Order: sequence, then C-alpha cells, then structure tokens
Amino acid sequence: MNMEKELRVIISGGGTGGHIFPAVSIANAVKAIRPDAKILFVGAIGRMEMQRVPAAGYEIKGLPICGFDRKNLLKNIKVLYKIWKSQRMAKKIIKDFRPQVAVGVGGYASGPTLNKAAAMGIPCLIQEQNSYAGVTNKLLAKKAEKICVAYEGMERFFPAEKIILTGNPVRQALLDTTITREDAIRSFGLDPEKKTILLVGGSLGARTINESMLRHLDLIKESGLQFIWQTGKYYSAEINERLKGQDLPNLKVTDFITDMGAAYRAADLVISRAGASSISEFCLIGKPVILVPSPNVAEDHQTKNALALSTRDAAIYIKDAEAPDVLLQTAIETVNDEAKLKSLSENVLKLALPDSANIIAKEVINLANGI
Repeated sequence: MNMEKELRVIISGGGTGGHIFPAVSIANAVKAIRPDAKILFVGAIGRMEMQRVPAAGYEIKGLPICGFDRKNLLKNIKVLYKIWKSQRMAKKIIKDFRPQVAVGVGGYASGPTLNKAAAMGIPCLIQEQNSYAGVTNKLLAKKAEKICVAYEGMERFFPAEKIILTGNPVRQALLDTTITREDAIRSFGLDPEKKTILLVGGSLGARTINESMLRHLDLIKESGLQFIWQTGKYYSAEINERLKGQDLPNLKVTDFITDMGAAYRAADLVISRAGASSISEFCLIGKPVILVPSPNVAEDHQTKNALALSTRDAAIYIKDAEAPDVLLQTAIETVNDEAKLKSLSENVLKLALPDSANIIAKEVINLANGI
C-alpha cells in the first residue's frame, strides 16, 4: 500500500457506448496506476451506463436528467425541474463521496455533476471524443482545468492552454486480440480464401446501412466476396424475414457481434457509422473503412468526424442519403483494389494516438494531487 493520500475520483457522463467505453477505460487505467483508488460513476437514469458500468465492476449513481425537448416546449418545464433536481442530487453525491477530482466524458449526467464539482472547488477534467465539441462540454470548458481531446484544431471550442491531445481510449480487447485472420474468418463460418467486408451500424444498428444491403442482394450474390453483417437487434427480425428463401452462403448475418476484435481481424474492409469511438479504433488497428455518418446526432458531429479522416485520404466518406444507391458498389470496388486498401490503411494509422487511457489517467491523478 503506498503512503500517498487516498485517491477518490468521480467519473460522469454516458448515454451511448461512445461515452461509456472511454469512461470505463479511464477508470481501469487509474486503477492500474493506483489500485487503491476509489472510483464512483454518475450517470443518467434509464440510459445505457446504468447497466454497462456495474458490469465493468464499478459503482454508479443515477441522476434523473434528460435533454431538452425541441419539439414540445411545454415538456421543458419538466426538463428544467429534472435539471434542478439533478444538480441537488449531484451536490449530495459529491459531498458524501468527497472526490479530489471529477472527470466528465460528455452526455447529460456530466453537466450537473461537473458544474457542482467546480462550484465546490474540485478540479475537473473533461474528455471530448469528437472533432466537434458537444454542447455539455462547451459549457463545462470554462470550469475545467484540463480538456483531453482526440483531434487537432480544438482551440475553436476550448481555451488553448487547457487542451491536451490524448486521443480516445478504446476497448482494450480490440488491441489485445491475438486471433489470426484465418481463424477469425472461420469463427464466422466463412472462407479465409475470400475477401471479407464487415458492416456495423453501431451498437443499435443502422437503418441506412441495412437498407443498402437489402437493396442489392443480387450484387452480393455475384460479387465473389463475403460479408459479415451486424444488423442491430432492432432490425434483426425484419431483415431475417426479408432474407428468407435467399441462397446467400457468402453472407453471415447477426444482430450483435460480441467479439469485435475477431470481426475487425476478419475484415479486409469495414463499413461503419462515424462515431468517435469507432473511428479511434480504426486508426489504432489501421483498418480501411467506408464511413456513413449518422445524420440524426447532435450538431451532425459524425459528418465532421468522417471528414477529418476522408480529407486526409484515411477513409472513404459516403453521405447517408446516397448510401442505399452507392455504398455497396463502392465497397466492392474498394475491397478489390489492393493499392487503395493499402493507402487507406497507411493513412489511417498516421492519425492514431495510442495509450490514450493511460495518458488521461495520469492527468486525472496529477489534478487530484494538486499538480
């Protein structure tokens, strides 16, 4: 047991896997340096973090916070009440837990938690995953001591002297996977001799990517390629219904992939949404990727993430609206073009920022120690 003073850290935020993976990675990295650290998460009731964080072995407290309703303004009276109540609850959680540092990863819960922490004189660090800062983090930036970012040029949103370019922490299992490409492809019941395209629409699946496949089953049949297609649980029944009676041995359809490390290893080319976590993963493993940004996210930041890569020839960008027509054809042409795959892979690797979780964890510990 080291003789340093006790280390107590609050980590707040969530809402999507894109916020939760980094939060848990930072917690794990803090624990690796200081096994005695006490870590408490604060999330939003009813959101994904309330299951995911305990599954990762950490305690979480939930706030009743939600976003503003842009369509029905009357409902916002209720939202304002929830924000007020969340602020009060956050204050009590902080008082009881007595953290020396608070970390915000974006998402609703990080607002009230870091506001209260800053007001109570606790140093705050925020981690922004996207190339375009989210509303919560822009508001919190004034109060934070340190802002860890994944993209260059973030001075547009944050005070330059607070910014540290760290990259996004990614799922460690992806980097640690030792499976060979052959074994990975066999694990999906496919043929290692053939080129393989992986389609993932994020943790919830993506209607556009699914539609792009369903519209071109003839192309899939004739392509001589094979496809691993994660549909998302929400779409899986409808898709299985539409594929009935189709003879497509080169197509592996699944609602959810548990071992993403094996899926990435199997793939010669990936088709994906442009969430920040996914992009950081492609950079670190050097995967050629076609990005189809989701249009239904705040401030269209997925498009900005995709452009940050495609303008450097590190990914191919296809608009959501155009995908059903052109996505599959583009993917087939790309995967058959060795030179293109090689240059995409080399360029995306140049953007990788390794060891992010560890770098952020050290900043968190320094802040707690008043350094």
